Amino acid sequence: MTETDPFLATTLATMLAQTATVAELVAYRGVLTPRELDAAERETAALVSGAAVHDLGWLRRMAVRGEDRFRWLSGMVTNTVNELGTNAGAWNLVLNAQGRIQGDLHVWREREEDALELEIAADQYDRLLAHLERFIIMDDVELAPLSEESALGITGPLAAGVLERLGLSALAEPMTSARATWNGKQVLVIRGYGALVPHYELWVWTAEIPALWKALKEAGASPAGAAMLEAFRIAEGIPAYGIDIAERDLPQEVEQLAPPQEEQMRALSFNKGCYLGQEIVERIRSRGSVHRHLRQLELSGPVPATGTELTMDGGAVAGAITSAAELPLRAGSRVFALGMMRSEAERGNHIFNYTAGTVTGRAGILGAPPALAELISQNNEQESENHER
Repeated sequence: MTETDPFLATTLATMLAQTATVAELVAYRGVLTPRELDAAERETAALVSGAAVHDLGWLRRMAVRGEDRFRWLSGMVTNTVNELGTNAGAWNLVLNAQGRIQGDLHVWREREEDALELEIAADQYDRLLAHLERFIIMDDVELAPLSEESALGITGPLAAGVLERLGLSALAEPMTSARATWNGKQVLVIRGYGALVPHYELWVWTAEIPALWKALKEAGASPAGAAMLEAFRIAEGIPAYGIDIAERDLPQEVEQLAPPQEEQMRALSFNKGCYLGQEIVERIRSRGSVHRHLRQLELSGPVPATGTELTMDGGAVAGAITSAAELPLRAGSRVFALGMMRSEAERGNHIFNYTAGTVTGRAGILGAPPALAELISQNNEQESENHER
């Protein structure tokens, strides 16, 4: 996040500016959105043990139309397209011919007329659209922005209950979607990927965002701003392009293995046909390896700046922080980070050093995101003590 940017405010941010709710706006993923909407501990509590409603005005959707849409799109992204089930989606990377990551997006396939849609962050939208359009040559393909729609998110273990109180059915599996009716209007319900808790997106006509925001709060969801959503993203170990993933990176360097952690990665399919950059991906897979990996860490010490070096006890550089944030819990805050680590530093159970200002901290690689039950316990522990007093 950054403090100054020429970005436009989201529909939600504009709405809140016209009410008694005064929210500081921050540039995030290509838009201006509220930094915080409640006390930090209450926002954390909603995410780890309740249901948080938040802005998704930084997401954009685009329809892929035309007779050649499946063949063409499959040749442009790293994950499955033709084999996607109906009302299902997949995370994809977009590569250049040298196998370097140009961006990421989600591909969604809907039952109605076998529709294909892309979901892209606003800060990547124009660049990825230009990249994709360059490769529409003799293909019957049209990329059509769905600019009349916008989304709110609901995240947390109790999200399903909030949806049901609105008359919307929860989805049993991540990366699935369903069309429904709410308030007499059509809504697209998407359950995205979440490492710790369910993540839902509700897409409606943009004019319906104020009414949907009010309804979700009345159904029991608590507002959360971009700062805490970003901290929770890092705690879940979910990378963001432009923050943790850069244009110079190779797919296997930012690998996100699909559970159970087998050969299949979350953004890579090794069983599909040819796609741009595939030769490099397959060469790395079959002949060698990469020398660094994006890893999740937990820190003991202050929150470091992006780019902060991590060093071994002997002083050798082990890697660098790509993003870090503090997750405030009632029993005490925890600091999580993502970092690009050198392969040799990953061998063994090393503890690394870093400096934030004049303070030295310690960091260790996590084998998996923190257990949700552990976070809930830490968040409820102090509250129980307060009740006992």
